[in-house]
Amino acid sequence: MKRGISFLQMIVGLSLAASMAFASTEVNVYSHRHYDSDKALFKAFEEKSGIKVNVITAKAEELVSKLKIEGTNSPADMLITSDIGNLYEAKEEGLLQKIDSKVLSANIPAHLRDADNEWFGLTKRARIFVYNPEKLSEKELGSYLDLSDPKFKGKILTRSSSAAYNKSLLASIIANHGEAKALEFAKGLVANLAREPKGNDRDQIKAVASGEGDLAIVNTYYLGVMLNSKDPKDVEVAKSVKIFFPAQKAEGAHINISGAGVTKYAKNKENAMKLIEFLSSVEAQTLFAEANHEYPANPAVKASGMRLACGWARNCIRPTTSCTAAPMCRRSMPWWYRNITTPSSSKQAGASRSFRKVYLTLPEQMKPLTLPSQMG
Repeated sequence: MKRGISFLQMIVGLSLAASMAFASTEVNVYSHRHYDSDKALFKAFEEKSGIKVNVITAKAEELVSKLKIEGTNSPADMLITSDIGNLYEAKEEGLLQKIDSKVLSANIPAHLRDADNEWFGLTKRARIFVYNPEKLSEKELGSYLDLSDPKFKGKILTRSSSAAYNKSLLASIIANHGEAKALEFAKGLVANLAREPKGNDRDQIKAVASGEGDLAIVNTYYLGVMLNSKDPKDVEVAKSVKIFFPAQKAEGAHINISGAGVTKYAKNKENAMKLIEFLSSVEAQTLFAEANHEYPANPAVKASGMRLACGWARNCIRPTTSCTAAPMCRRSMPWWYRNITTPSSSKQAGASRSFRKVYLTLPEQMKPLTLPSQMG
């Protein structure tokens, strides 16, 4: 009998050891990002660490919903999104966990990570204007709010209002100018659309070049990718437009953050933390900048040479408006974004509430302002 128990214990022990060994050599990632740069980084991490990276990609909203449904049975160890709003919502839903990492604290500035260390920014993108220089001049452009002016009727292009990037932009407008101004902006913007919103930011740039509209609201990295594309048509399109950083006399251009967090029920927490630490490293951040033309979150890494040549300053939300030499600036994030999870003043608290309101209820609020097909 004792031998039987001993043998059984040995089998159970071996099974647990095998299970632990298997768990220690992999990390399961839910990611909204779909870029070749990420695939290259995952491969580099695997080669360096010996940890296999398993990736499931989908829309961020779907991944957050999937985590909620799966609960304790979720295989995910890590969540990566293209916009911080989805990570913010994941935290609010209790889907992430705090991690203590000296590496991340050193690599990622405080204003680009959650105050409770539940998510960490990895890259930044400015939401700018791309315009047709034959139809518009730089002097005619100003802030985001200006796009509601009737003078832009039939000229504006943008992707769906359900896109996280546009939700985030509207959240910043609410935070900086109040709900009344934001509503006025949204109504005016819809009235000035050149066409029903469709496609991604790359499609908006192409539409400006083809003459469907005169100005589009896009993230910077899309233009960087097109300028460095192997497709001559993409390069030609990108070179035919000019860029403008909005709100230079006000709050500055809006910044979107892409980031990651360890899931609440991660079975491979240490591996997930190691992967996030790697993604914050100089090696990984350089690839983010050079291959995908995003602004690195790690201040030790410079933006791609192409960006600097065009005046896309490394940590800047207030570069000069056109694609010329630009001075560096220090304001890397709007105040409302820096303190979104831990507001330290009534103004910042209002911004946090606005952010929550937009991300959790914006689709319903915007339905009267948009066509049914615009809502995702």
